[in-house]
Amino acid sequence: MKKNPLKKINFFLVMILLFLFLAPVSPLSAAATMPHFALKSVTDGKTLDSNELQGKVMLITFFATWCPPCMQEIPSLIDLQKEFGAKGFTVVAISVDQGGTSPVKKVIEKTGINYPVLMADSKVTSDFGGIVGIPTSFLVNQQGNVIKNYPGFVGHTIFAEDIKQLLP
Repeated sequence: MKKNPLKKINFFLVMILLFLFLAPVSPLSAAATMPHFALKSVTDGKTLDSNELQGKVMLITFFATWCPPCMQEIPSLIDLQKEFGAKGFTVVAISVDQGGTSPVKKVIEKTGINYPVLMADSKVTSDFGGIVGIPTSFLVNQQGNVIKNYPGFVGHTIFAEDIKQLLP
């Protein structure tokens, strides 16, 4: 009986496709240095350079106004900024919205966001490892190293516990 070479080829093609689709896409890994960025603020249009934040513990979060889990996370981020802001911590939100700043400004006004909100560009999303899902957040220590990344919605308690460990 002759073996069909097409069966082997099809098997390997299926295996390769499964590997590609099931392999995790990892954003910037922990212990990496936070990439430099200089992005425009949604509220005043001024550029915020990440060098201005040196020495702070930061939670960098990528979000969009059309993302329900992102909107659900905002009250927690506001609380974290209130709770730890005076201790050398800041949230920095980076919007991946494609429709300009108008929808982002509306969310800022509606929710009372008390931390910087910047507009992403393709370089910053690429530098952070290719943001493939939102929300995605990165906890950065005072030395500028990414300590932890959080794909998806994260509750206040988890963020707060991790932030406390990095503050003096």
